[in-house]
Amino acid sequence: MTHATTPAVRGHYFVPAASHYATFLSVGIFMLALGFIFRINGIPPGIWSMLIGAALIIYVIVGWFGELISENLRGAYTLWEDRSYRIGMVWFIFSEVMFFACFFGALYYIRQISLPELGGYEAMFTPYEEFTSVWPSAGPLGDAFTPMHAWGIPAINTMLLLTSGATLTWAHWGLIKGKQSQLTMGLVMTVALGMTFMSLQVYEYAHAYAELGLTLGAGVYGATFYILTGFHGMHVTLGTIMLIVMLGRGMKGHFTEHNHFAFEAVAWYWHFVDVVWLILFVFVYIL
Repeated sequence: MTHATTPAVRGHYFVPAASHYATFLSVGIFMLALGFIFRINGIPPGIWSMLIGAALIIYVIVGWFGELISENLRGAYTLWEDRSYRIGMVWFIFSEVMFFACFFGALYYIRQISLPELGGYEAMFTPYEEFTSVWPSAGPLGDAFTPMHAWGIPAINTMLLLTSGATLTWAHWGLIKGKQSQLTMGLVMTVALGMTFMSLQVYEYAHAYAELGLTLGAGVYGATFYILTGFHGMHVTLGTIMLIVMLGRGMKGHFTEHNHFAFEAVAWYWHFVDVVWLILFVFVYIL
C-alpha cells in the first residue's frame, strides 16, 4: 500500500516544471462564463462554449491535481511546501468569503436601500406610481410569482448540510486515529448527504419554475434567489466531487495520521460551504 511521505525539512524549496495548466484553466473559466451569459440571453453558441469551457476545466483538474498527488507521494514536498499550501487555501477561502459577501451585500442594498427609495418617490417623480416597497418583491417590472418558503426542502437541506459537517469531522477523527473504516464510512456518508442536498436543490428549482412562477424573470427577488442559491449549489457540487476524490485517495492509503492536508483543505472548504448555507437560509428563505 502506498502512503504519502511525511513532509521533511530540507534546505531547498521544490520548484515544479513549467506547466500549461494555468493557461488552460483561465481559458476554460472564460469560455464557461461567456457561454453562460450567451445561454441565458438565448444566443445559440452559448451551450457549446459552456461545454468546451467545462471540458477544459475538467482536463486541468484531473491533470494538474494528478501531478500534485504524484509529487507528494514521491516525497517532493517539504514543510515549506506544506505551509505554502495551507496559506494558499486560507487565501482561497477568504476570496470565497468576499465572493459571497458581494452577493449578500447586493441583497442588503436591494432590500434596505433600493426598494424603500423606489417605493417612496412621490407620484410626480416616478413612472411606477403604484409600486410599494415590500419583500419579496419582483420590482416594478418583474413577473408575478410565489415566494419560496423556508420550512420545506430548504429546512431539510439545512439539516443535511449540518449532518454532513458532523460526518466529515467524524471521518477526520478516524483518519487522525488511524481507523481506516471510520474514515471511509464518514466520507461515504458525507458524499451521500451532499448528493442528496443537490438532488433536492434541483427538485426545488423545477418546482419553483413550474409551479411558483419563480424564474429569472421574476424581478429582483428571482435574480437574487437564483444567484445566491445557484452559486452555493455550484460550490456544494464541487465540494462533493472533491470529497469523492478524498474517498478514493483514502481507500488507496494516500493519507497518514500526520500528513493529510489535502483532506484537511477539502474539510475546510466543506465547512465553509455549510456556514454560507446557514447565512443564506436565514437571509434568503426566512427573513
